[in-house]
Amino acid sequence: MKPAGKSRWESLYFTYPKFSAPNRAGLAKSSSVTIVGAGPIGMIAALTLARYGIACTLIDAKDSFNDGSRAICVARSSFNAFQMLDRVEPFLAKSLPYLSGRTFFRGQQILEFFMPDSAEERYRPMYNIEQQYIEQYLYDGIAETDLIDMRWQTECIHVSQNADGVTLTLRDPNGDYQIHSDWLLAADGARSAIRGMMGLRLQGQNFEGRYVIADIQMHNPVKVERFALFDPDQRPGSTVLVHQQPDNIWRIDYQISDDMDETEAMDEANIRQAVSQVLAECGYDAPWELEWWSTYSANTLLLERYRHGRVFFIGDSAHIVPIFGVRGLNNGILDGINIGWKLAYVIKGWARDALLDSYDHERRQATLDVFDKSEKSTQFMTPRTRGYSIMRDAALSLALDHEFASAFANPRNMTPYEYTDSPLTGADTTSWDDATTATPGAAAPNAIKGSGFLLDECGMHFTLLAFGSVNGLEDISTDLVKIIHLPVNGAAEACHAAEIYDAKDGAAYLLRPDQFIASRWQDAHGSTIMADINRILSGGVTPGEPHV
Repeated sequence: MKPAGKSRWESLYFTYPKFSAPNRAGLAKSSSVTIVGAGPIGMIAALTLARYGIACTLIDAKDSFNDGSRAICVARSSFNAFQMLDRVEPFLAKSLPYLSGRTFFRGQQILEFFMPDSAEERYRPMYNIEQQYIEQYLYDGIAETDLIDMRWQTECIHVSQNADGVTLTLRDPNGDYQIHSDWLLAADGARSAIRGMMGLRLQGQNFEGRYVIADIQMHNPVKVERFALFDPDQRPGSTVLVHQQPDNIWRIDYQISDDMDETEAMDEANIRQAVSQVLAECGYDAPWELEWWSTYSANTLLLERYRHGRVFFIGDSAHIVPIFGVRGLNNGILDGINIGWKLAYVIKGWARDALLDSYDHERRQATLDVFDKSEKSTQFMTPRTRGYSIMRDAALSLALDHEFASAFANPRNMTPYEYTDSPLTGADTTSWDDATTATPGAAAPNAIKGSGFLLDECGMHFTLLAFGSVNGLEDISTDLVKIIHLPVNGAAEACHAAEIYDAKDGAAYLLRPDQFIASRWQDAHGSTIMADINRILSGGVTPGEPHV
């Protein structure tokens, strides 16, 4: 909502573009891939496909970007994804990086946490940026390519599929028409129309707590970090989150009481009063202006399957996760990258259809892992029962005098799920240093290499990190692998990678196109590596004969 007298698209800091409906000529042409929903996840999927030369049709019922700050916390893993898609520079120029956060109970600080970081990482653990900019910068990349047919003001009103593809009925201001698509990606959000048309329902649980999101503009130059306030003096019994964003925009999330009607909570006068209370609690006395507000509640919901024939659900259309721990947008971005490279490989004929089944396995397991981690945070932020509330407050009270209890208030921020049990992940049969994080299924760690970083050199396909003298590399007879040779001693930058990857002479790591570790070997040979690549391209089943 907007303050009285302002339209939805008036903003203190962002100029919303207005997109026209598409020209009628050629709209009914067939499409290799159609993506419904041009939010961040749909755009990520489209840009990933375009990276491999795959054309797609991207539709959205709106005529502009989403309003309000919405998803604002962008993790390092998402910046790695932006880099893969050659979109990272505008994000770096605009976003506010941060490393830490503080938690208060009844006005007293009980926790200061620091997210893992090191000089070996190109990007910081977390950045704040409003969702309008996320969509703008991704859309700028879409506008630069002829491979993405972007259709605004276009709604999908019917969908059906058979073994050959998907038929969609689309509606824009000029009428209805049909298109045929080989594949459909449903990225149309929490209220997914595609999900409803296919008779699918999200399953899971809802939490009781309700929150108001309020964006304000205020010039108050302080260190960028995340604030959490439990039972503050100015709003007794409430939980509050405060984030600083670019353009002097501050995001304030505060819990509303169970007995307050939502209409009352959303009244502008009550919003202003609540914001004033939060700012007074934080000791902020600078003038401010109200920009936008909305409400949300915490849910853990997901589809039983993410793949339904030739239709794949990605982002919020597949799963709803609580905001605590900033896992919604960041996990959705990994959805888009994951299905994007796999679908491109199948369309290009580089991989078998079975590879696509691993999307459902990997990303659904990732959602369940989010549920496990975020439920702890959600129960703490918004207890489901009076019993949980009593235990939460007891832990907070204990933290006032005992440092060990403050760990209960740790937000457990998002880290990429490890595909340890994925059918694509190779068996780890040799002995490695237990301390290394470079394990099969994990996101590949970065390392300083010369004047840059190791992952900067990864290609768009598989990457083989070959340490020292790896035998039989001539047996890797495919253009889908880039080999990076890394000495295990001598140059300092090589020693960094060898140490991080616990690599001795002859060791090798195979990285997937999404920069997750597929397999590793202490005593590698090209024929073994080639067999593993073929196994992955067959969906994790060892093929009877080489596929590439």
